[in-house]
Amino acid sequence: MKTVYFDSAATTQLRDEVIDRMTSVMRESYGNASSTHGFGRSAKAIVENARKTIAKYLNVSASEIVFTSGGTEADNLAIRSAVRDLGVKKIITSRIEHHAVLHTVDQMEKEYGVSVKYVDLDDDGHVDYTHLEELLKSPKKKLVSLMHVNNEVGNLLDIERVGNMCKEADALFHSDTVQSVGHYELDLQKVHIDFMAVSAHKFHGPKGVGFAFVRKNSGLKPLIFGGEQERGYRAGTEAIHNIAGLEEALKLSYDNLPEEKAYIKSIKSYFIKRLKEEFPSITFNGASDNFEKSTYTLINVCLPIAPEKAPILLFQLDLKGIACSKGSACQSGAAKASHVLSQILCYEDIQKPSLRFSFCKYNTEEEVDYVIEVLKEFVDED
Repeated sequence: MKTVYFDSAATTQLRDEVIDRMTSVMRESYGNASSTHGFGRSAKAIVENARKTIAKYLNVSASEIVFTSGGTEADNLAIRSAVRDLGVKKIITSRIEHHAVLHTVDQMEKEYGVSVKYVDLDDDGHVDYTHLEELLKSPKKKLVSLMHVNNEVGNLLDIERVGNMCKEADALFHSDTVQSVGHYELDLQKVHIDFMAVSAHKFHGPKGVGFAFVRKNSGLKPLIFGGEQERGYRAGTEAIHNIAGLEEALKLSYDNLPEEKAYIKSIKSYFIKRLKEEFPSITFNGASDNFEKSTYTLINVCLPIAPEKAPILLFQLDLKGIACSKGSACQSGAAKASHVLSQILCYEDIQKPSLRFSFCKYNTEEEVDYVIEVLKEFVDED
């Protein structure tokens, strides 16, 4: 059976070079990075070299990179410590953030009584910067948490503009950049950002590892206590092979970014063209068909499908070997509607099936053609 993987926003296929690097490290560098003997020093060198590599691509100091288990832990580290340790009394976020942010913010409201304000969104789900400016006028110590690339509809945040707004308002700025690092260049000397969350498996690296960017002298305190790993920010023996895999994946992503970005954009463009040709009444959620306002790595479409066909659509596509998502991977198994789409779609459209197709360097136009042919079996067009 033919298979097509159009779910790279959920997780990506590991590059062969990453697998080779990780395998080599597991075989040869199995020491504990906290040990003082040669095996430990060898492992420690891998961790610190990876930290330097990441810092180089983001134009920051290596000391500002803290390895974590992934983006969710990095989000929790920043938000929880900002409230618990840095005196934040007000959090400004949006209702279409990843649940790693939204659920953490909810918990901070329950535990610490922090005030939570949600910035207005336009019809496509983009931040209303005028409203954000109003929310920033509060005299309370503030944290703004807004993601760079929305994981469901791909909306792009003007991260430099928000950073400058936060700087002027003396507010801390945290961004979940899980869907953007490895796909967009970020110069953190130009972007005023205090905390950032990253996950390796979104750019062809391994699962279970990521990092937080923590601006120096921020005063952030640890989320996990124990040993003194990560300069006390994150206790626990480092997964050396995962960190090496993260480094290799990030390096390959950025070193090959111009050509791979152009190729993935061509796949998305071709898919949009074919969808509009075959299904004239299809609509694109958010601004996912707009390359200026949305990431080049995904589209989210609302399909003209009869209500009785909608509940089994993903299952039927899976039977045909096609992998995609109903929303984010975290939501695909849930019966309730996507919290992102519920903010931007009308009641009638939220009843229709919406699918997220996300792309990578391994996809082809032939795969697009196959998906189009399969969708013809379900889409109702006159």
